[in-house]
Amino acid sequence: MKFKGTPMKVTAAFFAGIFIAGGVATAANNSTVSSVIVCADNRTQALTLAKTGTCPANKTAIEIGSNSINAKSISALVTPSVVSISVRTATGGGTGSGSIYKTNATSSYIITNNHVIESALTSGTIKVEFADGSEIAATIVGRDRMYDVAVLLVKKGNLPAIALGDSSKVSVGDEVLAIGSPLGLANTVTQGIISALNRPVTAGTTDSTSYVNAIQTDAAINPGNSGGALVDAQGRIIGVNSAIATLTSGGTSGSIGLGFSIPINEARRVIDEIIATGKSTRPVMGVIFDDVTADTQAKIIQLTPNEGAEKAGVIVGSIIKSIDGAKISNRDAAIVKIRSYAPGSVITVVMTLPDGSSKTYKVTLGTAPAV
Repeated sequence: MKFKGTPMKVTAAFFAGIFIAGGVATAANNSTVSSVIVCADNRTQALTLAKTGTCPANKTAIEIGSNSINAKSISALVTPSVVSISVRTATGGGTGSGSIYKTNATSSYIITNNHVIESALTSGTIKVEFADGSEIAATIVGRDRMYDVAVLLVKKGNLPAIALGDSSKVSVGDEVLAIGSPLGLANTVTQGIISALNRPVTAGTTDSTSYVNAIQTDAAINPGNSGGALVDAQGRIIGVNSAIATLTSGGTSGSIGLGFSIPINEARRVIDEIIATGKSTRPVMGVIFDDVTADTQAKIIQLTPNEGAEKAGVIVGSIIKSIDGAKISNRDAAIVKIRSYAPGSVITVVMTLPDGSSKTYKVTLGTAPAV
C-alpha cells in the first residue's frame, strides 16, 4: 500500500453477494467554542434557533459550535436523508447506499456511486429503501464512471434532502460520521475523523477506472457503504463514500480505518450537470502520459492539438512535478489532480523539461464528454 500522495488502487465499498469491486490541509482549530442549539426541520432541514433549548416534534435539535460532534443528534437528522439501494440483474445483484439530493412535490433525485448501479444499466431493477422501511423503484438519470458518480430518480416527492456542505473548508482532524448500509444493514452510522485530504485514489477495473482526489477518513466504511454520506458536525454532506483500502489480495475485507470519499464540491458539479442534461463533462489538459514510466512519474509523450497544454507551449517529454503547489509523483496523481477541477479552470503546472531545466506554465483546461 502506498501513501504520501501516491495513488492507491482501492476496492469499491459495494456489496454484491461476493464482494466486488500528500494531502495538504490546515490543522483543526482546537480553541474552545460555545455551542448553540438549533432546530432542523425534518422535511426541509431548514435551521432555526431553539430559543428555549428545545424543538417541536417535527424538528430535530442539533448542537452547533461545540468541539466534538453530537453523533446522536446528527444521526437523527441525517439518517432519513440516506437510503439503501438494491440492484437486481439476471446474473445477480448487490446493495449500496445513496443520499437524497433534491426533491419536489412529485419526485426526488438520489446520488450514489456509478459502481453501485452500473450492472443495471441495460437490464435489471433498482430499488430504493428509505429509513422508514418503505421501498420504491428507481431509474438512472445519468452516470459518470470516471468520477464514480450516478444520479437516480424516484417518483416520490417531499423527501428530506441532505444538507450540502463545503468540502473545501474541511480540515484534517475534523470529526465526521459515515452513514449508509454496509452489508445491506440500513441506517448504519459510524464515527471518525478526517485523516487526510487530497489523497489520490484510483478504483475500479482497467476498463472502468475512477480517479478521486479523495477525503480519507477512519470512520468505518465497509462494502455496502458506497454512495452513502460522509457528514460534518452540522450534518452536512462533505463527501460521497466510495472506496476502502484492504490488506487482502484476492477479495474484500472489512474496514481497516482507510476509507475514501469523493469530495462533495467535486461530485456536485458532475451531479448538477447530470440532473440538467443527463450527461456530464470532464476537464482535459490535452496531454498523453507515458505508460512505461507511469508508476514513477507523469511524463508527457504526446500533446492533443489545440488543447490547453499545446496552447501554453508545453514541450513533449516534459515531466509534471506539481499542479497548483500539489506534488505530482506519477501519472495517476496527475490525472486525479486534473480531474478535481472544473473545465475552463486555469492551473499552474511546474514541469521538468527534457533538458533538465524547470519551467512553470499556466494551462487552461478544456472540456470533454465524460464516459
